[in-house]
This record gives sequence, C-alpha cells and structure tokens, in this order.
Amino acid sequence: MAQRTLHLDLEIHNREPAPLHLLVKASGQYIHAMVRLNTRVENPAPLDYVSPGFPSLYWPLHAKPGEPIYLYNTSDVMRFTLYWTLIIYAIFHLSAAGYAILMQVGKGKSVWKYAWAIVGVYAVVAGAEAVMAGCFVGLILGAVYNAGYFRMSTWIPLLWSVINVMTLLAASFSIHGGL
Repeated sequence: MAQRTLHLDLEIHNREPAPLHLLVKASGQYIHAMVRLNTRVENPAPLDYVSPGFPSLYWPLHAKPGEPIYLYNTSDVMRFTLYWTLIIYAIFHLSAAGYAILMQVGKGKSVWKYAWAIVGVYAVVAGAEAVMAGCFVGLILGAVYNAGYFRMSTWIPLLWSVINVMTLLAASFSIHGGL
C-alpha cells in the first residue's frame, strides 16, 4: 500500500482546536477524513478590533450590548496597567507628601525652604515604583489573559493598580514582636 502525502493550506477562523472534516478525492473516490488540529491563534482579537484609547471605562452593571470595551493585546494591557498605576501611585504619594508638608506647619520659616523638596522626592519615588510595578503586573496580566484566550475588561488594569498601591501600603508597616 502506497503512502501519499497531502499538503493543505488552510485559513482557520476558530479559536479553539476543533475536529476538521475533510473530503479528499483519491483515485477517483471521495474519502472522508477527520483531522484534529492543534493550532495556536496568534491574535485572539476580533478581526475588526482596534486598540481602545485610555481610559475607556464603562459602567459594568447592566451594560448594553456592544458597550463594554475589552483589551486583547498584551501591549494594550500593559499600557493601561502602567497608566493607571502611574495615576494611582501619584495620588497616593502626593497625598503622603501633602501630609508631610502639613506636619511642618509651626516649625518656623527655615524649614519651609526644604519642605518643598519633599513633594519632588515623593513624585520621583512614585514614578519609579509605578513604572516598575505597572510594567511587571501589566505584562503578567497580558500574558495570562492571552494564554487563556480571555478578553480583559478595561476595569481590570485599574483594579490591579489599586491592588499594587494597597500592597505598597501594607508593606510599609513594620511588624514588631509578631514572630
């Protein structure tokens, strides 16, 4: 029995591996063949997908069809997470800097010429922390969602930015005598 090789060029628009039914004409007869393809879709986004602009938030409760905006690309997920992390970290650190400046009230005029440096230092620290945390978490989120062929709501990067700053806040406290 001779073995024959069949080469096919297929364009598949299915995201999940599924059985592919083929009718192959061999020696004048049609043979039904079922092939299971194990494919990896490089871009799980819909064909008409356009990267949304930042922030692209929508009200998630009782959203109308077509209103929710989703992220599909890892670069979009990282960008949204980075932007939200920068914003949340800036609010958090500048609030702490404002409190530190208020603590200087009543200490004399000589303190005020250095007190404004607090805001600059806090802003630089917030920016550095936000870029590291936002990029790291954004890349991990994008990779996980992309690996599972999930679409990501634009609220998820905001949520993870809040989780980042809460982790920073929890890590800033020292625990004495707990262990």
